[in-house]
Amino acid sequence: MRILATRQHDNIAEFISDSFKDEVKRLKLNYRVSGRIIVSTRTQEGKEQGRHPDVSVVDRTIWDSNLAAYSALREPLQLAVEVVSTNWEDDYIDKLDEYQRLGISEYWIVDYLALGSRNYLGNPKVPTVLVYLLDDEGIYQLTAYRGGDRIISRTFPELMLTVDQVLAA
Repeated sequence: MRILATRQHDNIAEFISDSFKDEVKRLKLNYRVSGRIIVSTRTQEGKEQGRHPDVSVVDRTIWDSNLAAYSALREPLQLAVEVVSTNWEDDYIDKLDEYQRLGISEYWIVDYLALGSRNYLGNPKVPTVLVYLLDDEGIYQLTAYRGGDRIISRTFPELMLTVDQVLAA
């Protein structure tokens, strides 16, 4: 079932995408940033499916290796961003698991409405950007950012972006 995104959801995704594109241009990085990339993942049961992150960052060499392809990308993205909708469990549980197993190095969950569980957002629940980084054992390690916190990105280490800036998009 496809959940329709609100305009605020789209504004946030576009703001993040534009911020990433600015970094790619400024630093001449070999990345492609898009909101239209579909990546092939597998569930724990082995079922193959396509996921469509709100923002994807992929190595341009991987992207350019097969420009005629219509199919979902099978190689891991460098970074995936999911802006949380009412189906927040998909982002926090299913996609987290699938992206980790696929080997996506960095995964952001942008919970601008604080819809997720208190286990993730604290009590009281506040809007949070959760950044998961894949460690050497292939397990995600989490850092949560709130308010005026600068979001630290492995993919974009010089990125100067705070949670408040993302929420104001």
